[in-house]
Amino acid sequence: MQRKILVVGGVAGGASVAARVRRLDEHAQVIVFERGPYPSFSNCCLPNFLSREVEDSEDLLLMSPEIFKSQYNIEVRVLNEVIKIMPEEKNVEVKDLVSGEVYQESYDKLALAPGAEVIMPKAIKGIDSDHVFPLKTVPDVRAIDNYIQANNVQNIVIVGGGFIGLEVMDNLRRSGKTVALVEAMDQVMAPLDYDMAQIFHKTIVDNGVKLVVNDQVVAIDEKSVILKSGKTIPAEMVVMSVGVRPETSLAVECGIEIGKTGGILVNRHYQTNYPDIYAVGDAIEVKHAITGKKTRLPLAGPAQMQARAAADHMYGRFNRNPGVIGSSVVRIFDMNAASTGLNEKECRAAEIDYRYAYVIPGDKVGIMPNCNPIFFKLIFEYPSGRILGAQAVGKGNVDRRVDIIATAIHFNATVEDLQNIELSYAPFFSTAKDAVKYAALVAVNVLNGEFKQVPVTAVRGLVESGAFIVDVREEGEYARSHLINAVNIPLSQLRERMDEIPKDQPVYLHCRSSQRSYNAVRALQGNGYTNVYNIQGSFLGISFYEYYQDLITGRKPIVTDYNFD
Repeated sequence: MQRKILVVGGVAGGASVAARVRRLDEHAQVIVFERGPYPSFSNCCLPNFLSREVEDSEDLLLMSPEIFKSQYNIEVRVLNEVIKIMPEEKNVEVKDLVSGEVYQESYDKLALAPGAEVIMPKAIKGIDSDHVFPLKTVPDVRAIDNYIQANNVQNIVIVGGGFIGLEVMDNLRRSGKTVALVEAMDQVMAPLDYDMAQIFHKTIVDNGVKLVVNDQVVAIDEKSVILKSGKTIPAEMVVMSVGVRPETSLAVECGIEIGKTGGILVNRHYQTNYPDIYAVGDAIEVKHAITGKKTRLPLAGPAQMQARAAADHMYGRFNRNPGVIGSSVVRIFDMNAASTGLNEKECRAAEIDYRYAYVIPGDKVGIMPNCNPIFFKLIFEYPSGRILGAQAVGKGNVDRRVDIIATAIHFNATVEDLQNIELSYAPFFSTAKDAVKYAALVAVNVLNGEFKQVPVTAVRGLVESGAFIVDVREEGEYARSHLINAVNIPLSQLRERMDEIPKDQPVYLHCRSSQRSYNAVRALQGNGYTNVYNIQGSFLGISFYEYYQDLITGRKPIVTDYNFD
């Protein structure tokens, strides 16, 4: 008997369900309902049209109803909105948004992929103004671009420092606009820890964007936004990107259960409480693979995996469902950032005892062209050594490094496993001891208590308290810039000058990136020193961490000069 499969919503989740059903069943009747004009588009590339990195908005469209029909024999009805689900009758009610006609379709299986809606906080006065825009669809980005062109807009404020907000900021700045970004939290990019986010803060400021954190928009008028602090920022246009909420109204109305996070509650096969109704994508609640807690993850990759699993289950196939870990990557100007698994904030919230390794090696061999530092943070459980997460920021291939960690997490690997993994190497692609291996080796040392370390976040306190800090860089490096109270004893002179280092008080060592200072720590330990610490991130990490905070607070720098080389 021919099966009839209905799908509500296109894009990553819905379109993938439909395509997988067709691969499993050549004879099924498959109908996709999409209330918008386009069934499949690259929502992740929407911001890139604003800078014309994507030259034409038509290029954002991946599939048309005609292509779905000719290539996959899938019927796609755009501008058709499912307005009611009748689970007992196994029918849906659909409204043709062009003709106004309301009609019904029956189903054997129904897949919901309604996505999420952009949050437009009603508490903000002026949020409904004509020059305030969300960004989620192709019509949205066209509306933004048309408004810019028609009104010769120059001053634009982005509200929200998540993925979309940062990418919109980047592309509008590339197009020559004067851009400000306002973030209510104390940092952009919530998946990054505070210390790692400072690298992005510097990048944003260096590219001419006015960055405001720890403040929020309370009102929008014709020419500016007004912040909670009382400050105003000129704004001929405002793009809202404070987050999304799952689109669950259709599900709620028919009695589909909602989870504690506000997403549609599904089982491991993505079935709702109605066995013939499945749900995937941004609208559902999922389980975090590490903490076991319920969460939501509005990303295209997981949505496609969920879609495949749901379609498989409709045909008696079963997929392992380990949960999600939140792997992601973003490019902002010339800096890239990737993350996976848990960050420090999430470890603390989950009450997980953890440690981390923070290393800053080159992303390739130093004598190769365009070698740049890669800031890499590896978080692991203590005392098991189980890998919990990683963050990487740099101009090079941060995604490859973090993807290795995502794979390690999937297989429940430890830092000992990671230190023994064999990775490909050539001078143009990495160092012989890649950032991942380097971090794993440091992590194993930390796990085994081989040496002690302090985070870059503690350095200001050490300086201001008059702690004994040793800079083991060479004299020329020290002369260019250094911590204001650090003693310069180069590693090359350390063994001859140990009598200058006290044994009766804590000693903190740093170099440029923590490697030479680690060797200095081991040398001191080998000579009877027991109270010595390596400063994670060292001078390069200190410079990036302190720069933006000094800039916005006007506080006295703890370095003679910033050095980011």
